[in-house]
Amino acid sequence: MRENVDLRRCNTFGLPAVAERYLPLTDPAQLASPEFRQPPTLVLGGGSNLLLLEKIPGLTVHVLMSGIAHADGRGRFRVRAGTDWNQFVRYTLDNDFPGLENLILIPGTVGAAPVQNIGAYGAEVAEFITAVHAWEYGHGMVELSPEDCAFGYRDSRFKREPGRFLITAVDFDLSGRRPLKLEYGAITAELEAAGITDPTPRDVANAVTRIRRSKLPDWFFLGNSGSFFKNPVVARSHYAALQADHPDLPAYPIDDDYVKLPAGWLIDRAGLRGAGNEKVGTYERQALVMVNRGGATGRDVLAFSENVRGEVMNRFGVEIEREVQLVPNGTAH
Repeated sequence: MRENVDLRRCNTFGLPAVAERYLPLTDPAQLASPEFRQPPTLVLGGGSNLLLLEKIPGLTVHVLMSGIAHADGRGRFRVRAGTDWNQFVRYTLDNDFPGLENLILIPGTVGAAPVQNIGAYGAEVAEFITAVHAWEYGHGMVELSPEDCAFGYRDSRFKREPGRFLITAVDFDLSGRRPLKLEYGAITAELEAAGITDPTPRDVANAVTRIRRSKLPDWFFLGNSGSFFKNPVVARSHYAALQADHPDLPAYPIDDDYVKLPAGWLIDRAGLRGAGNEKVGTYERQALVMVNRGGATGRDVLAFSENVRGEVMNRFGVEIEREVQLVPNGTAH
């Protein structure tokens, strides 16, 4: 246990914050200690999906348990929560267990994946999770099925019930061969540009990697949390009204009544790509990404993001929600 620990290097935004008390979690046996009788203020993983506002009161637990166990040799894995997500995706592809190729290069840890139900380019991690192992405060270790996790779009039970669980490991099933997800035009365009007509999972992973690197800044050099906002879901009638004025507005069907709109497109068309000030703004290559240009605080980022939300609402009548989690307003990974 350490006190007054600087968390600037523990979050990809590079925001200044201090943990009042800081405890690295390297072994599940630690969970039996008195520190884990009550939930901490913050459970920290890779620090890629949170917005630190100020000094973090109470206890910050940094999950550093890592390791990939190949359960049966046929595509079933148990992965410790502190394992780097991209490392795990590359491991599965290197060992010929495809499925996660659309989710390559998402920053963060495996333990954060089910909390956010991370997704990209038509895939979500919930499709591949068979169980989540967690410490439930006041009860002990539990194993949760996918149904128990109540996954939704960038959502889960863990997100809706902050402070109840601390994820220690996640089970994945990549044993079945699934059709490649090529619905997103950016992927097909990238494959066509490379002259690939019969893509493999590795080809898709390489295409997604090139797309992400062309749009997203490296947080090591320019602080960011990846996608800052969720893609909003609107009624088809609302989309039809918007399309009358914006015929090139993309949409992705959810069901007969609703479609998903790209938040980045809305922010861009509101004239906000590359907007901001010397401290914080939207990335010039991808309006969905907020960046710390130098010296920004969490309050600076939050205030600017609220301006972005307001502009999109005024222009399109569409509310966009933050994908990142505010701390100390909740528990994040």
